[in-house]
Amino acid sequence: MFYQMLTAKIFYMTEKILTSEDITEIEKVFQHFPLKSAACIEGLKIIQKNHRWVSDDAVKELAEILEMSPAAIDSVATYYSLIFRRPVGRHVIFVCDSVSCWIMGYDGILNHLKKKLQISYGETTSEDRFTLLSVCCLGTCDRAPAIMINDDLHRDLTTDKLDAILETYK
Repeated sequence: MFYQMLTAKIFYMTEKILTSEDITEIEKVFQHFPLKSAACIEGLKIIQKNHRWVSDDAVKELAEILEMSPAAIDSVATYYSLIFRRPVGRHVIFVCDSVSCWIMGYDGILNHLKKKLQISYGETTSEDRFTLLSVCCLGTCDRAPAIMINDDLHRDLTTDKLDAILETYK
C-alpha cells in the first residue's frame, strides 16, 4: 500500500505530457465507444499525431483517462508497428521490403537512402528530419519499388526520383 501511494505521488509530481487539447480530443473520441477502453488505439493515434511518438509518461496519462492499466495500453501500443514508442524524426520513411520491391531494386533504394541520410534502419538523422523504418508491404507491388514518407506513397522509384522526393520534405 505504501509503495502504491509513493508511486502515485511521484507520478503526479512529474510534468504532464498531454495537453488539455490532447485530452479534449481523446475524450471526444471515447464518447463514440461503449467503453472508454475501446478508444485505446484512437487515443494512441492522437498522442502520436500531436507529439510524433508515444512516451511511457503519455501511456500512463492515457491509461488514467481511459481507466485502464498502463500495461494494457502498452501492450496495445507495442503490438501495432505504426505506433512509435521511441522518438522519430519529423518525417518517417517506410521502405517496402516485400518480394516485389526486392525484385524491382529495393536494395538500391535502401542503400541510396542509407548513404544519403547517413542512417540505418531504426535511426533518425542528426537534424531530426528523417527516421528510416522497414515495412513488409505497402500494397503497390505493380509499381515497385516503393516507399512511404509519412502518409505519402512514392512508387516506381529510382535513385534520381528519390533525391527529388526527399527535397520536398523539410
